[in-house]
Amino acid sequence: MFKKLLDQSQRLLQRRESDILSAAAVITVAGMASSILGLVRNRILVGIFFKTAELRAQLDAYLVAFRLPELVFQLLVIGAISAAFIPVFSKYLYKNEREAYEISSTVLTLVTLVFLLASVIIYIWAEPLTASITAANFSREQIKLAASITRLMLLAQLFFALSSYLTGVIQAYRRFLIPALSPIIYNLGIIGGIIFLTPLLGIYGAALGVVIGALFHLMFQIPLARRLGFSYRLRWNLAHTGVKEMIKLMPPRTLTISVNQLEIFASVYLATALSAGSLTIFNLAQQLMSAPIRIFSVPIGQASLPFLAHETAQEKWEGFRKIFLLSLQHILYLALPASVLLLVLRVPLVRLAFGAKEFPWSATLLTGRVVAILAVSVLAQSVIHILTRAFYALHNTRIPLAVALVSVAANVLTAVVLVFGFNWGVIGLATAMSGAAILQSLLLSAFLWRRVGGFSWEELGKPVTKMMLATLIMGVASWVPLRLLDRFVFDTTRTVPLLLLTVTVGGIGAGVYLASSYLFDINELKVFLGWLIRLKSWRLKWGKTEEVMESASQTQEIKPV
Repeated sequence: MFKKLLDQSQRLLQRRESDILSAAAVITVAGMASSILGLVRNRILVGIFFKTAELRAQLDAYLVAFRLPELVFQLLVIGAISAAFIPVFSKYLYKNEREAYEISSTVLTLVTLVFLLASVIIYIWAEPLTASITAANFSREQIKLAASITRLMLLAQLFFALSSYLTGVIQAYRRFLIPALSPIIYNLGIIGGIIFLTPLLGIYGAALGVVIGALFHLMFQIPLARRLGFSYRLRWNLAHTGVKEMIKLMPPRTLTISVNQLEIFASVYLATALSAGSLTIFNLAQQLMSAPIRIFSVPIGQASLPFLAHETAQEKWEGFRKIFLLSLQHILYLALPASVLLLVLRVPLVRLAFGAKEFPWSATLLTGRVVAILAVSVLAQSVIHILTRAFYALHNTRIPLAVALVSVAANVLTAVVLVFGFNWGVIGLATAMSGAAILQSLLLSAFLWRRVGGFSWEELGKPVTKMMLATLIMGVASWVPLRLLDRFVFDTTRTVPLLLLTVTVGGIGAGVYLASSYLFDINELKVFLGWLIRLKSWRLKWGKTEEVMESASQTQEIKPV
């Protein structure tokens, strides 16, 4: 019995996904669990490090310490994987598995060497570099603390760099569950560090938790990657056509990320120019805003890239167009109601997520206002994920770069004016960020519209209009009971009634949205319900899952959702 259960569990973990929605659902479910753990992690941090101004300053330093290691990781790893590695690796995997791994070994060797060189530079000059990205209000003690934690974070990012390449390999085989579960392991490592190490080491305990979590993130993916056939050999074949293609695709994407990182660094600088705790409040609001994006939009974007790249590799342009359109509609159907519910429930969510007794009411209200402004851009930031991946699958990294440059310039300039000119504080940061995201999504949409020949009213306009009407009805149906229940039914000064209020209003909103979707005959409702119905046979599928260790050269026709 135990052996049978173990075998079935292995099949589930290694199962090959045949369509985007099932792949995205795997990432979504795991993403929800990871997001919940992320909120728990931050609530514990706030409870420990928001009690006094000195502790808030330490928490700000901890958040600043992520920036430089994250910059190296984003530039060298994320840029290479999303824009170059998965599309090119998928193309060669479709033709020749041995050659695909020859390319992956060379690229991994190259990027790791550059990563280590950059890490050494940051390790040596951590203090002056930290001082250069923070404002005058960030004290000398905070700079030293942030620099020390930065050196620890470099080790965590090295683990992440190696783990991310395994993620790229595994997802190229259309296995998504193990990479999706890895962030859960990562968050558990951080929470363990906060709970068990913080009493002994202070804020350094949380930093060591990050390193431990990153190591677990890597180790969790190694067994499946090896079973799929991944093997690393020290290679330096820069003359290979596939390696040249990757190297050609990487600079524009790297520059795009550089521009986006500039946006983040600008926000950090401006937030550290404000009072202690401002950076923490801005980060907490961003985490709440990004939760629906991580749960719904990022999974569909991640799941779509291998499928889009597969269609591009075979020059099936109509298939590419169809997969993109369906993925976009799935994202819109989920992002629209999520953004409105986030706007309506912003204060209860802030109180539930971060409302430890050490988190004052004034900070709760300010965080809620920041969340409200950021919620306006949830839809824009959601569609950016599928738009950019569509360009990467087309081996076009130049347009996302150009659009990012315009977007970031608008964000930084607007933020400087609002923060220093109008004294809007973190509200100004949030306003600038939302406006820039909307601009970026509009520009990317316009360029891709031209590239794919546009979409008809029946294909896109009509479905989106129905979704917007359903969302509007849901928003009104959520806001009214929130006000009534908050005033006359629930004592929201206590956690349990506050949770009941949030769940009740959220349930009412979701029910109204589903009912409106049915009345308006929105196709996405049928798609998602159909997928849920298929889950009823999960035991049968679990036991009869296709053999997951087949050769990568054995390909199957993609079944669009």
